[in-house]
Amino acid sequence: MIRNYFKIAWRNLLKNNFYAAISIIGLTIGLGVGILILIWIQDELDYDKFFEDSGQIYRVNIDGKMGDNSFYAGYTPPPAGAALVDNFPEVESYTRIYRPNADVIESKTIDGQHLFNETDIYAVDPNFLEFLTYPLAKGDPKTCLQQANSIVITPQIAEKYFGKKDPMGEILYYGKDKQPLKVTGVLEDLTKLQATVKFDILMPVQNFDEVAYFNWSWVWLNMATYVKLTDQAAKDPDVLANLESKFPEMLKTQAASAFERIGQPYEQFQKNGNYWDIHLQPLNDIHLRSGEIVSAISDQGDIQNIYIFGLIAFFIIVLACVNFTNLATAQANKRCKEIGIRKVLGSQRGQLIRQFLAEAFLYTIISALFAVLLVAWILPFFNSLSGKTISFYSIFSNGIWLILLGLTVLTAFLAGIYPAFYLTAFKPITVLKGSVSSMKTGFLRNGLIVFQFVIAIVMVISTIVVFTQLRYTQQRNLGYDKENVLIINNTEKLDAGVESFRQEIAALPNVINATSSTGIFTKGSFGDFYVPQTTETDRPVAKDISLSSYLVDDHFIPTLNIDIEKGRGFDARFNDSLSVVINAAAAKQIGWENPIGQKIRYPGGNMEYYTVIGVVKDFHLEFLHSSILPFALFSKTSKSYDTGVSFITLKYISGDTKKLIATIENKWKNYQQVVPFEYSFLNDDLNAAYQSERQLASLFGLLTALSIFVACLGLFGLVAFTAQQRTKEIGIRKILGARVSGIVKLLSKDFLRLVIIALVVASPIAWLFMNHWLQDFAYRINIPWWAFVVAGILALGIALVTVSFQAIKAALANPVKSLRTE
Repeated sequence: MIRNYFKIAWRNLLKNNFYAAISIIGLTIGLGVGILILIWIQDELDYDKFFEDSGQIYRVNIDGKMGDNSFYAGYTPPPAGAALVDNFPEVESYTRIYRPNADVIESKTIDGQHLFNETDIYAVDPNFLEFLTYPLAKGDPKTCLQQANSIVITPQIAEKYFGKKDPMGEILYYGKDKQPLKVTGVLEDLTKLQATVKFDILMPVQNFDEVAYFNWSWVWLNMATYVKLTDQAAKDPDVLANLESKFPEMLKTQAASAFERIGQPYEQFQKNGNYWDIHLQPLNDIHLRSGEIVSAISDQGDIQNIYIFGLIAFFIIVLACVNFTNLATAQANKRCKEIGIRKVLGSQRGQLIRQFLAEAFLYTIISALFAVLLVAWILPFFNSLSGKTISFYSIFSNGIWLILLGLTVLTAFLAGIYPAFYLTAFKPITVLKGSVSSMKTGFLRNGLIVFQFVIAIVMVISTIVVFTQLRYTQQRNLGYDKENVLIINNTEKLDAGVESFRQEIAALPNVINATSSTGIFTKGSFGDFYVPQTTETDRPVAKDISLSSYLVDDHFIPTLNIDIEKGRGFDARFNDSLSVVINAAAAKQIGWENPIGQKIRYPGGNMEYYTVIGVVKDFHLEFLHSSILPFALFSKTSKSYDTGVSFITLKYISGDTKKLIATIENKWKNYQQVVPFEYSFLNDDLNAAYQSERQLASLFGLLTALSIFVACLGLFGLVAFTAQQRTKEIGIRKILGARVSGIVKLLSKDFLRLVIIALVVASPIAWLFMNHWLQDFAYRINIPWWAFVVAGILALGIALVTVSFQAIKAALANPVKSLRTE
């Protein structure tokens, strides 16, 4: 019987091949999008699940507040891990990651010297590869990081320095001191792993004196700490909650001496309204559920994108199912006679329902096969848009193929269920008399067309808003000059030659100015907290304030054209070693109406007082997602800080940029023959900061185009069917003198009216959706009214073209042939 169902379904497919093709194309696109989004979602959900005991591993985060500034970060002080293990039996072990500054790695082989700047170097505890089980191609995870002179590298680094030679046991030289390190392990290719933390090189943390130096500190937040809990603590939410409830009491004991040492008694710190709490975050939640948690080493996505694209994929599949349903019900009059005869000959309604569902399954199975081929073809393009490296073969792994099978069955059911039950409900006498009304099916088809275009228009408006917000972030005045700005990295490697090198560059004909600083926009800053004072009493006048900062020379402000609101910038004619320039946000938060001459005290080091000599207008450090925070510029002559990082930033005149870079590189080699010359353009760095938003916009654009195509495909089929049904009417109208334009209007107006209704329904939905999305940006656009106009014109235009193609074809047909059709 089942074989017979499918045989009849195949005959009907061949008989109605035009409408079958439209249905199959729509279902193919719907299922293809579903598969793409499905493997994308699976890729996102798989992060960190390859680690052994990943369900028991947690990252230690810190939630802090100083004055009016609060933060939540995936960092901890160095002693946090040991303190948790020592104080709580629920914590079995810990491991830590420290990211040092970029440095030079060198190898000496028979092929010559190979020397590069490496940025993805992580310093880790000896148990790191036992704790986080990154797969090793060579080496023992228990021993490869035990010795201080050991180093573990990726296959890419191995080939970079040693070619095809086995790197095990070879020597790499690290840093300006050329510390010899023996290769004791080679990792598998990490680019193929879904890990939130990826790197090129691992070194033992004991090589870095700053970590050991700050092992007393509970305010030096430069370590990422992971802990492994007992199985019971990890699985029982009550045990985990009870564990976290004990952390504040531990901090009072553990952090007290550290806060006392920096002049901030912990109890007083808390009484001032501040807090310093630690929390545990499941390893498997880090990638998608980190929200506002700051981390420079973790690849953190957003669970909201999973929901958004999952919903979009579902709706595109529904659009394809709507096409099938519309075309099936449109042909109700044809199929009703068939059903009536079958019923008269003894067919039961259940048999007929199974027949229609078999047709839907046949269409969907064919579409699913084509969808897999479509995915194979489009996947490279999809990867380039999404920034992924998803393999086509992932469809056949991790149970994806089972989900695909379920998706196919669900699609067939959604597409076929209404036609099956609706068409088999007619009484045979009514059908054979030819008195079946098309009112019910017409109302349903109109409703489904509106539904299709509501989805398409919402996506068009959303895409316009996303791209407009991206353009706004790129064009907004950031408070400094970002055009024609070149950043030279690693200038700390020039040692005492930094200033001479800067002066030589500044003297070049097409260089306007050049400045040296420990940080630059998008490249990070250092932060600490301070106590505002009054010049009269040297007593605190406000709560502690947290400041992000750079150490800069006297050329920084003029080079980047930062506006000074009050006072002055740094000047070589003055001794500014204990001076500070703050931004307007810092002055406002402290409450100073006239900040010039006021002081802030640094409660660490030698408890220095810094006098405010200037206030600059607020400028954005990196992203527009967050509001402008208090910021300070300290002079490079200050002895209170040593960040170990330096950049030279220069403003140049547009022209032969390649020649300028070549000239600067030659000058670099006069000062530093070992460290490679590296640079970037500030504009490029700022654009890179919004890579995820651009990927989101690109995916939105692709899915929007597909949704419009699917919607118009169904509309095309319906217009063709309508024209076919009204062939005789059109012929009579033409004989009676109707023009082509009139016939086109006759066939088009009802469909275009439905698109207008869809625009009215879609507009408030799109506004609510995008208004919610824009809340993630501290500096955002207002949703532009013209987005709705453009979406409406686009939808009407595409629908008009779609409808007109068939309408004109019908209107131009020979009326004599039209009248002979019946």
